[in-house]
Amino acid sequence: MIIAIDGPAASGKSTTAKRVADRLGYLHIDTGAMYRAMALKVLRSNISPTDTASIARLTDSTTVRLVQSEHSDGKLRVELDGQEVSDEIRLPEVTNIVSAVSLVPEVRALMVKEQRAMGINGGIVLEGRDIGTVVFPNAELKIFMKADSRERARRRLKELEAKGISVPLETLEREILERDSIDSQRELSPLRKADDAIELDTTHLTIDQQVDFIVEKAKQIINT
Repeated sequence: MIIAIDGPAASGKSTTAKRVADRLGYLHIDTGAMYRAMALKVLRSNISPTDTASIARLTDSTTVRLVQSEHSDGKLRVELDGQEVSDEIRLPEVTNIVSAVSLVPEVRALMVKEQRAMGINGGIVLEGRDIGTVVFPNAELKIFMKADSRERARRRLKELEAKGISVPLETLEREILERDSIDSQRELSPLRKADDAIELDTTHLTIDQQVDFIVEKAKQIINT
C-alpha cells in the first residue's frame, strides 16, 4: 500500500507520517526534506532563489537521497551529493527559500522521479504537498492534514528551540502564512486537497490521535 499525506507547512505531517510508518512496518519518505536539500544547495551555491535558469542547471549536478540510518531510531538520513544534511535543511534560511526553489520545473521533475522510484514497490508512507495529486495520484490512502496557523507556528518554534534556535512566534506564523500562499497559488503542482483525500484537522489533536486515525483508515483498506 502507498499512503499519501499532504498538507501545508507545520501541519504535523512529518512526525505523524514517521509514526504511522513505524506502526505499519512501512518506509517513511519525507519529500519536503528532499526539496529542502535542493534549497540548501542553492544557498551554498550563492544562487538567488529567483534565478530559475541557474537553479535548473544546478539540478544536472545534484543528487538527493534519503538513506536508512544505522542508528536504532530508524530515521532516514538526508544526503545531498553524498553528504548528510539532515540538520542543515531545517535552518530558517532554508525554510525561507524552499517554496521558491520548489517552483522551478526542473527541481520538481527531479524530486518526483526520485520519489516514484522509492515508492515503486509500495509499503511506504510519503508526505509532502503534492503526493496524492501528482506523485502518486493512485495511492490507496490519501490524507490531507491541516491546522490553525498559530498552532503550526508553535510547533515550528518548538522544533527550532530544540535545536537552540530562537525566533519570534509572530515571525514564524507570518512565514507560514506566506508559504501557504505561495504553495497554494503556484501553477506547478499547487498545494491542494485531492478529491478523494480524507481531511484531518490536527489543531486540537495529539500526535497519538493523529497516528491512530490514519492507522485505523489504513487497516480498514488492508482488511477489505
